[in-house]
Amino acid sequence: MVARTDVAVVLTDFDAWLAALPVRWRAGQIERVREAHALACEEAPHPGAHPPALAVADVLAGLKLDHEVVCAALLYPKYAEGDLARDDVTERFGESVLALLDGIAKIAVVGDFHQQLNAHGEQLEALRKMLLAMAQDVRVVLIALAMRLERMRRLGAEDPGTQVRIARETQDLFAPLANRLGIGSLKWELEDLALRYLEPRAYKGIARALDERRIERQSYIEEAMAALREELQRAGIRAEVSGRVKHIYSIWKKMQRKRLPFNEIFDVRAVRVIVDSVADCYAALGVVHARWNHIRKEFDDYIANPKANGYRSLHTAVFGPEGRTLEVQIRTLEMHQNAELGVAAHWRYKEGGTAHGSAFEQQIAWLRQMLEWKDEDGDGDDLLDRFKAEALQDRVYVLTPRGQIIELPQGATPLDFAYHVHTELGHRCRGAKVNGRIVPLTYELKNGEQIEILSAKSATPSRDWLLPHLGYLRSARARTKVRNWFRQLDLEHSISSGRQALERELHRLGVRNVNLERLAEQLGHARAEELFAAIGRGETTIAHVVSVAQDMILPPPQVEPELPVTQAPRATESGEVHIRGVGKLLTQMAKCCHPVPYDAIVGFITIGRGVTIHRRDCPNLLDLEEHHSERLIEVSWGDEIEASYSVDIQIEAYDRTGLLRDITQVLANDKINVVAVNTLSDKAAGTARMTLTIEICDVGQLSRLLDKLAQLPNVIDASRRG
Repeated sequence: MVARTDVAVVLTDFDAWLAALPVRWRAGQIERVREAHALACEEAPHPGAHPPALAVADVLAGLKLDHEVVCAALLYPKYAEGDLARDDVTERFGESVLALLDGIAKIAVVGDFHQQLNAHGEQLEALRKMLLAMAQDVRVVLIALAMRLERMRRLGAEDPGTQVRIARETQDLFAPLANRLGIGSLKWELEDLALRYLEPRAYKGIARALDERRIERQSYIEEAMAALREELQRAGIRAEVSGRVKHIYSIWKKMQRKRLPFNEIFDVRAVRVIVDSVADCYAALGVVHARWNHIRKEFDDYIANPKANGYRSLHTAVFGPEGRTLEVQIRTLEMHQNAELGVAAHWRYKEGGTAHGSAFEQQIAWLRQMLEWKDEDGDGDDLLDRFKAEALQDRVYVLTPRGQIIELPQGATPLDFAYHVHTELGHRCRGAKVNGRIVPLTYELKNGEQIEILSAKSATPSRDWLLPHLGYLRSARARTKVRNWFRQLDLEHSISSGRQALERELHRLGVRNVNLERLAEQLGHARAEELFAAIGRGETTIAHVVSVAQDMILPPPQVEPELPVTQAPRATESGEVHIRGVGKLLTQMAKCCHPVPYDAIVGFITIGRGVTIHRRDCPNLLDLEEHHSERLIEVSWGDEIEASYSVDIQIEAYDRTGLLRDITQVLANDKINVVAVNTLSDKAAGTARMTLTIEICDVGQLSRLLDKLAQLPNVIDASRRG
């Protein structure tokens, strides 16, 4: 950040401070900041000093962030101490400022995690991602970075143990985050200050070497730039030539990586050339190499071969004036702007990390553009939605009881967590605690929560875990482990359990007279036993089998001679019943059996009411076949079925308060219309029987609904009636 003289006076005098800021706030916004500034000034440690919150706000205002961010930075010390009530913040500064204050408090625990874990490697990377994910507003991360910078500036007053701890946190967490967000002004100062306390001898040695020759080095760079400008102008290349600042941490890092002494680091003396086009880059490179001798093995073409992070530039080192080493970077203006946003200092390049998925890289690029958008848009109020960190919410970061960070897919459950830790723990999982509170296995985990798995002595996974709509498992990896467990069960047990599961589902759906051998053949199995075994092992889901079965229960097509017609046949409309060989007739669903799409059906010609559609297994159809067989006709469902059909379902349960409410909530969530409800309670037995008439689209929807109803507390059974 820019250092100013008499900083305490400037920061505590609001009007003088405002005049020095590069911001454009409206009058109402300025008054809010003035009010927050006055509250912050009450926190001065002693007369004449400026409170840390003022310096933090100054850093953030220097980044041209909005007034809400500056207000939150000014108010946080009072808010954290409990001297500022939530209602008071909302009334005086708005809900956005309150949300920022809560976000700062939430991510403050990340430093504690770092201290407890002694994190490194993958765990350290998980901590960085966790910090970003926990801050639902990206501005919270920026406030945290500014607070950390001010803490580092004041670290000299702390004891040596605290200095090392805070510096290590800064180097591991905060400097890399500043790097990812492309805020170079914060990144280099955080890195230099951290090195000052972690490697004091190296820091002082490099600082002394730089200081001793600063005037000489500046004079040398000016001479080299003048010579290069003259050569480029003579070659007809329009270019901007400038000196490059190399910071102490960068020099130390290169000395460590290349195992070189200070005087052999080429880019201590460095210039940058910015030209108009890629062709000019190579032309400028030719001018540089023609003017000075190139140092072997010190040339990198990142234009032809960009880095994995997208960085593009030409790097070369030459023996410059007086034979001293000089590094030259050549790039276009577009390349330079991209690098200044942080691409050149991307964490995988500077921090030596490994490659990550493109989705996460795109999200980080989104965050980096924030400061650029602020510069382009005078009024930042409308930009806030762009800066939300929901883009990072494809992952969730939780903790084991020992404090290890586990990365899981967004929406993961305690069961996903158990299988991630160890396959056997997942198999034996019977419950879970989140932050000490027992939760269901379908609970959706949130960032920063600590998970404890409650396990049994033996492994007994449930096949319900494999049903996606029940919500037990989110990750495909965990579902594969469950399937593998069932696959290894005894074959006879698999056949028995698979047969029971299929028969139970078909019975529950009211589907009868299915040829199981033919069904197995349709699914690629030689015998029905193989199908049962596949279901029992979890290789084939009941839902898939039912979807094939419902196609099979359609009546087989009959070949009939074509009859001459006087008008073109009308296409079967969505949800209609098609009557073979006959034009469009009035049809209605029989109220005795309530057929739904893909049930096996037959039509009965009534007197004056068209054709009534019955299920083939309807009890009333037996009497009709015996006495009125001549009035039965073949019918089939139309090709596209989008209409709703009434069906009766029956629910048996142990009676309890709120049972009907929970059932109707499931129906409402699935957007299923309820036509009628009939409830009968047996107070002596403590049971309840409910019959509901609902409207569904197909058998698959009915199957999913019955599964969800059966999962409700106290429900004994849920099945189709009739």
